[in-house]
Amino acid sequence: MATKRQTPVLVLAFSLLICAAAADASKFVRPPSRPLVTTLHSKADSHPQQVHISAVGTDGMAISYVTEDKTVPSLVEYGRAPGKYSHSATGESTSYKFFFYSSGKIHYVRIGPLEPTTVYYYRCGGAGDEFSFKTPPAALPLEFVVIGDLGQTEWTAATLAQVNRSDYDMLLLPGDLPYADMHQPRWDTFGRFVEPYASRRAWMVTEGNHEIETLPVVGPRPFLAYDARWRMPYGESSSSSNLYYSFDVAGGSVHVLMLGSYAEFGPSSDQRRWLEADLAKVDRSRTPWLVEMRKALEELLYRARVDIVFAGHVHAYERFKRIYDNAADPCGPLHVTIGDGGNREGLADNFQRQHKTAPLSEFREASFGHGRLRVVNGTHARWSWHRNDDSFSVLRDDVWVESLSRSSSCNPPRGPSPPSAAAAWSDEL
Repeated sequence: MATKRQTPVLVLAFSLLICAAAADASKFVRPPSRPLVTTLHSKADSHPQQVHISAVGTDGMAISYVTEDKTVPSLVEYGRAPGKYSHSATGESTSYKFFFYSSGKIHYVRIGPLEPTTVYYYRCGGAGDEFSFKTPPAALPLEFVVIGDLGQTEWTAATLAQVNRSDYDMLLLPGDLPYADMHQPRWDTFGRFVEPYASRRAWMVTEGNHEIETLPVVGPRPFLAYDARWRMPYGESSSSSNLYYSFDVAGGSVHVLMLGSYAEFGPSSDQRRWLEADLAKVDRSRTPWLVEMRKALEELLYRARVDIVFAGHVHAYERFKRIYDNAADPCGPLHVTIGDGGNREGLADNFQRQHKTAPLSEFREASFGHGRLRVVNGTHARWSWHRNDDSFSVLRDDVWVESLSRSSSCNPPRGPSPPSAAAAWSDEL
């Protein structure tokens, strides 16, 4: 029998509060796609590039970077003052071939233990630029930025610039990162493109369909580049795959599940077994907030009283009512579609005209932008969505959410028997 983990979970219920000061939507014209931004590397082959970080455990960080020079060590030096590195750590490296493309040396180094809410300065490979990051807090409040379907266009640049204008603790990215689509140099340009942001706050990501990158018979294996370049701390949550994992934040007050819609999730799958075991360890009395990234195993999430589900794929923004089994349910998760980071394919053309679930929709807009989830305490959080409007952002959706863990009517769990895996699948969430 699984032992309950005495930590809080992220759960969301909401009261509708659309920002009255928002721009008049009737005058807004949906923006077209914009050109790609190609970020080149002009320094020496030994110079670390594509630096990004992810949270590991309760007090660690993983630093990833790439060098063209294969002799550069997997080394990170760090400390609390600029240029003064009182600690160092060594890690491991990998590389991969994709038909005629050969990657650089991809380094992965874990550092810690680190103090919460503390700025650390660090350098990779024993040389190169100095970076800094701030660790997440040990308790609430905590603020996430949420962006899906990011890409590397001029719209993406606007999104990230607007994100950077206000502080936050961690970024969640539910799939579709560079839109490389088998063109491997785009992974390199994307890594350099996001480095100013991904090197200063933990980016916790999961895969989308654009990360699959394989062909029948000739290969290579799916997710080859994604697994090599964006390694997440899946082992810490007893997951056997980089495609799905979980982690705690703010002293365990928030438990985040990163599910893989493009990994097997049927009744006998490793992902389903892992998810059941992971949810069984969560004690909602100590973990009031539970967040999940992608709908694939609805019944398990419903019975665990998951509070909010973020999904990408559809290139637009939408916030739904609490839902279970395609119907409004006060004990179901709040669903948010957040596939509007700035990808090169543009926005969802038929999003408004052919909306099959419009009665369940509270707010929707086919525009580029980003979301912010501020978990204030064990009972309430604030969700806001900010539309890109050229050089500035516009607050368009703003709601308060109440944790399901505090709802007596939703405890114990209720509902029908588990649906089949086929019924639970939704690629267009």
